[in-house]
Amino acid sequence: MGLFTFLSGIASSIFSCSQPVSKPANASMKTSIYEIKIKTIDGKETTLADYKGKKMLIVNVASECGYTPQYADLQKLHEQYGNKVAVLGFPANEFGAQEPGSEEQIKSFCSKNYGVTFPMFSKIAVKGNNMHPLYQWLTDPEKNGWNSQAPTWNFNKFLVDENGNLTDYFPSKVKPLDELILSKIR
Repeated sequence: MGLFTFLSGIASSIFSCSQPVSKPANASMKTSIYEIKIKTIDGKETTLADYKGKKMLIVNVASECGYTPQYADLQKLHEQYGNKVAVLGFPANEFGAQEPGSEEQIKSFCSKNYGVTFPMFSKIAVKGNNMHPLYQWLTDPEKNGWNSQAPTWNFNKFLVDENGNLTDYFPSKVKPLDELILSKIR
């Protein structure tokens, strides 16, 4: 392998982690996201079937992260576009142990500091051997039809369309009210 090829591969890897990724036109859906069992932050078992017919922005959140202020924009997105997109927060503690609290502590923190009223769910694993089935679906092309990009940090965002098709992945640095996301929701 030549040095140029090696450096191109590294640059490509770095670039792909920092840019939004969209679904290729020929990708097909393999498994329904609506069948995956999840728990609300209050411990009630449910599925995402309640969100059929609406887009979903699925975000792995954390209370002690540099990106935590994105909760404010997620709430604004929920308030301004809640009729078109369901903002869904999934606390996770894999990145820098930045979500150490219990569900009750997380719920209180989000409400007190950011006025969060969008749906929040129980803390889950978003990477590794204990990865929750939702994130297995979001990151396995055999299940979602095209994407293999797993969260690289807290506040990664996955956009699912009204029919349950994963359409986009956005890394942490893409803010919830960024035009890249808004253009997909409007």
